[in-house]
Amino acid sequence: MKKLLAFLASAAIALTAFAGEFPDISVKEVKNLIKDKKVTLIDVNGSDSYAKRHVPTALDFDAIEKDLAKHLPADKDALIVAYCGGPKCKAYQAAANAAEKLGYKNVKHMSAGISGWVDAGEKTEKAKAK
Repeated sequence: MKKLLAFLASAAIALTAFAGEFPDISVKEVKNLIKDKKVTLIDVNGSDSYAKRHVPTALDFDAIEKDLAKHLPADKDALIVAYCGGPKCKAYQAAANAAEKLGYKNVKHMSAGISGWVDAGEKTEKAKAK
């Protein structure tokens, strides 16, 4: 009985940990989607970080948060990918949840984040001067 209760408690904790999570997408997949122009990326690292480096084509969530709908595709089935600093960072959820709230059905998370992108040897962009 103790083993069953321990298992059920572990399962409940695991389910809670994944509640509100979004499916993961790899750096390689994102790179290919950017090349094919089949993704909208949202960087949730803050405007200062975004200015220094971000994944090419990514949007700066801090700068567009209030008008997010204006910056996302009209097609609610379009792929939206949010990312932040790396695998342990949960800041991406703000953008992913905002997109989901706007009705987007295909929202994913690049858990590798900007650190994983850089570690994979991928190029970054700097923010354009205003």
